[in-house]
Amino acid sequence: MTGSDGPRSWTIRFTARDGRESFYLRDNAAGLLRRRIAAMLRSVVGSDRSHCMNIWSTARLLLALLCAHAGLCRADWYQDTQAIMGTKVHVELSADDATKARASIAVVMAEMMRIDVMMSPYKPDSDLSRLNRDGFKQAVVIPPEMFDVIAQSIKGSQFSGGAFDVTYASVGRYYNYREHIKPDAATIKSALPAISYRHLVLDPQRYSVRYTHPGVYVDLGGIAKGWAVDHCIEMLRRAGYTQALVSAGGDSRFIGDHGGKPWIIGIKDPRGNGEPIAVLPLQDIAMSTSGDYERFFEANGVRYHHIIDPKTGDSARKVRSV
Repeated sequence: MTGSDGPRSWTIRFTARDGRESFYLRDNAAGLLRRRIAAMLRSVVGSDRSHCMNIWSTARLLLALLCAHAGLCRADWYQDTQAIMGTKVHVELSADDATKARASIAVVMAEMMRIDVMMSPYKPDSDLSRLNRDGFKQAVVIPPEMFDVIAQSIKGSQFSGGAFDVTYASVGRYYNYREHIKPDAATIKSALPAISYRHLVLDPQRYSVRYTHPGVYVDLGGIAKGWAVDHCIEMLRRAGYTQALVSAGGDSRFIGDHGGKPWIIGIKDPRGNGEPIAVLPLQDIAMSTSGDYERFFEANGVRYHHIIDPKTGDSARKVRSV
């Protein structure tokens, strides 16, 4: 076996009890080894089922010993983190094929970038920016994926009684947290009537959306990242991964566990010094957190942050983190 970053290889010899059947097997990956063993056994023993089962049991035992004592079959963990969608996107997965693992992570990152280009309100050429520019003037045809996200956001608005509303940005766009800028009372009063998911009219036949009120502005930041995480997790699941994580900011989803143990996720203390307020053991589940401590500024002792109450156009202040 070569170094930890190089290919693993070994040779195994199988000989039947009567000594007449013998072959050597050489391979450099656990998955290929298992497939090659099955194929070689079929070619050696033919249709003798009992003979085949005896040899296969021996082969399985040998593979188990290799895994337990030599670590030859152990999968490695691969990960990457990139700045996408205005946050940190992290992908981590377990695989016994380094080339496939790195390619899969690259595909996930490329998909996250594609979704960002489609749904970002900050990119002038995005489909969302086009909708915000023209949605009140006419129905705008958008990609089916973005249509689905907006349709899901409306369900979330209905379920929450309007507490979640992607049109919050009709007022929210006037805040600039980096520059410590907030809209004055007159601006909020003028823009507040544009906040309502009921101003969005969807046509599922044409995949179009139009706005029925002037000044409506949609920001999908509260749902798009979670949707993208779910989408990329399903890509990895279809590719055969049984242990993986995709996260984008506070939105995370997990496939399986982490090497036989739960994934350990810390929940940030909103007023702490980076220390978690809680630690959760998770597996095969999704979780999302949001709070007033990521994008904010303080003025005259008041904290202004990016979670806007659709009823007031002001930052929500009754809860620090959810």
